[in-house]
Amino acid sequence: MNILMPTDFSENSWNAISYALSFFQNVYTNFYFLNIETNDWEETDVKVAQSTATNTQQSFQVLLTRLAKEKKNNKHQFFTATESGNFIEAIREQVTNKEVDFIVMGTQGASGYKEATVGSHSTDVITRVKCPVLVIPEDARYTEPKRITFPTDFNISYKNKVIHTLKQVCHFNESALSVLYLSKKEEDLSESQESNKNYLKEQLMELEHSFHFTQNNTLEEAVQSFVTSHETQMITMMAKNLNFFQHILFHPLAKKISYHKEIPFLVLHE
Repeated sequence: MNILMPTDFSENSWNAISYALSFFQNVYTNFYFLNIETNDWEETDVKVAQSTATNTQQSFQVLLTRLAKEKKNNKHQFFTATESGNFIEAIREQVTNKEVDFIVMGTQGASGYKEATVGSHSTDVITRVKCPVLVIPEDARYTEPKRITFPTDFNISYKNKVIHTLKQVCHFNESALSVLYLSKKEEDLSESQESNKNYLKEQLMELEHSFHFTQNNTLEEAVQSFVTSHETQMITMMAKNLNFFQHILFHPLAKKISYHKEIPFLVLHE
């Protein structure tokens, strides 16, 4: 298993690293820690660039020392890399070159993104990089994910890659999967929705799973109610279902909505 972890050496980034090491604790994994320098220096700024490179290497050494002290696991290997330039292009290059299975990152870096539920770098990676992304909120602390909730509206088909990743994630920690059908009004499923639901049910037979329905004019309130009442430790969604996906992940700013601060999100790509 190859995991890419963009890091800015902030405590939020460490929290994401700590969570990932626990989540993949039973899996033989290569962790690739990537620091991306996006400053555009002029050719005359060589000393600045050299100083930054030195600081980055020192920060990596501190990180590796902390990992050796606090997170020793014989199934895990750690590698470091630095890139400069466009953030997304650097991520894409690493995903291709390292054959990355998952990207794991925090929602808020050292500079902070208090105005949004998900930081701008995380948002860009989720929406522009075709790789499963596990997003760790700043207040999330690892607890074994006994239950993973999969909100959906059955309006899109579930490709083999999505199904494979979904099963894989559940198998890591023997998690039960709750498929949550969300709707703003009570109505029968269309023929295509019913077909998608039946296909999903068939594919999930080997997993402990259940199907649920909830109706609410506000989708994020429906998710909040469900994850609270069903003690969910992780939420997973498909990036392809864009409008539905954006409502749940990017818009829950109301005070009574707290899942985006505490529960990790796994975003699936085809």
